[in-house]
Amino acid sequence: MIDIKLIREDKEKVKENIRKKFQDQKLHLVDEIEELDIKFRNVKQEGDNLRNLKNSKSSEIGVLIREGKKEEVDQIKKEISSYADKLEELKNEEERLQKEIKEKMMFIPNIIDKSVPIGEDDSKNVEIEKFGEPVVPNYEVPYHADICELLNGLDKDAAARTSGNGFYYLIGDIARLHSAVLSYARDFMIEKGFTYCVPPFMIRSDVVTGVMSFEEMDNMMYKIEGEDLYLIGTSEHSMIGRFQNQIIKEETLPITLTSYSPCFRKEVGAHGIEERGLYRVHQFEKQEMVVLCKKEEEMDWYNKMWKYTVDFFRSLDVPVRTLECCSGDLADLKVKSCDVEAWSPRQKKYFEVGSCSTLGDAQARRLGIRIKGENNNYFPSTLNNTVVASPRGLIAVIENNYQEDGSIKIPVVLQPYMGGKEKIYVK
Repeated sequence: MIDIKLIREDKEKVKENIRKKFQDQKLHLVDEIEELDIKFRNVKQEGDNLRNLKNSKSSEIGVLIREGKKEEVDQIKKEISSYADKLEELKNEEERLQKEIKEKMMFIPNIIDKSVPIGEDDSKNVEIEKFGEPVVPNYEVPYHADICELLNGLDKDAAARTSGNGFYYLIGDIARLHSAVLSYARDFMIEKGFTYCVPPFMIRSDVVTGVMSFEEMDNMMYKIEGEDLYLIGTSEHSMIGRFQNQIIKEETLPITLTSYSPCFRKEVGAHGIEERGLYRVHQFEKQEMVVLCKKEEEMDWYNKMWKYTVDFFRSLDVPVRTLECCSGDLADLKVKSCDVEAWSPRQKKYFEVGSCSTLGDAQARRLGIRIKGENNNYFPSTLNNTVVASPRGLIAVIENNYQEDGSIKIPVVLQPYMGGKEKIYVK
C-alpha cells in the first residue's frame, strides 16, 4: 500500500505507474481516493474545530462558577451537551471514510523502481546474467518423474488416490535427497549470518491481506473452513506477519531471517506432460530468506539476496540465469523483482527455481510495522527471496547430475546429508 500523500501531492505519478503495469481499469480509483481523502480531511477538521470549541467552552465554566454566574454556566453546559451528537456523527463519518479509503488503497499497485523494464507479462522479462555453462550431455536425460520412478523414489498414483492430482510421495534415496537439499539450504543461509526460523504454517486473514494483493490471495491461498486461518503459500507470509503492529528498535536493523516451511498453493498449472511430474504441485517445501531494513539499504540487500540463491545452486553444480521481471509480471506490492532459473538439460532451456523481491514499505505500511528512529518512527523496507523450493530444486539437481547409466551423482556439498553416499543407483 502506497502512502496516500503520494496521491495528494502527485496523483499523475500514481496513474502513470498504474499504466506501466497495464492496469488501466484501476485508474478511476486514484480520483475516487482523492475525493474521499478531501472529504475525510474536511470532516476531521470540522470535528477538531468542534472539539476545540468544546474544550474552550468547558474551560470557561470554572471561571463563571467562581464568579457566581450560574445561569451562564447552565447555558454553556447546554451548548456543550449539544455538541455530543454532532461529534459522534462526525466521528462515525470519519471512520467510514477512512475505511473506504483504505479498501481502495489496497488495490493501488506499489510504485515500481525506475530500473524495471516495461512489459505486459512474463514474456517481456529480460535476461540479466548467466552463471555456469549449460551442458547437454551426449546421452538422453529422461523426464525427471521417470528418473525418480526408475529409482523407486516417486509414487504419484498413490498420492492421487489419497489426495488428488498435484500431490506426490517421495520415497527412499530420492526423498532423502529432497531433504538434503533443504537441510543444506538451511545451513548455507545460517553461514551467511541469517537467523534460522520455523514459522506457523497457518495465518489469519489480516496477515494475508497485509503481505499480498487480493488477486494473489484468491489465486494462491487455501482457506481453513470455519476458521479465520489460511495455509501459507510461502513462509514469507508468516515471517513478515510476526512483526505486525510492532515498533522495532532501529539498532536491531537489518533483521535477516531464513525460514523453513511446507507451502500450499491452489495452482496446478497448464495441462500436459508436466502434470505427471513435480514441477507445479499443490504442496512443496521451501527455504526462504526475509530481510527488514532501512530504505537506503534496500537495494544493497536486494542484490545480496539474489546472489545468495545463485551461489547456492552453483554449489550444487547447477547452471543458472537471472531474469529481471517486467512491470506487468510484478505483483502489486512489489517494487522490483528478479527470477533465478535453473538449466534443464532435458528441455534444453531454463526453468524458474526462485524469486527475489523488494516490496519497499508496502507490507510494513499494511501491517503497521514501524521502526523507532532517533527523531521519529518510520516504516522499514521488506524483502524476500527463495533460497530453494523443492521439488523444483530437486528436479534441477537430478537432471544436472543424471548419469548415462541411470544413476544420479550426488553433489559434494550434499553428501554429508546423505550419509556420505556419492551416487543413487538403479536397483
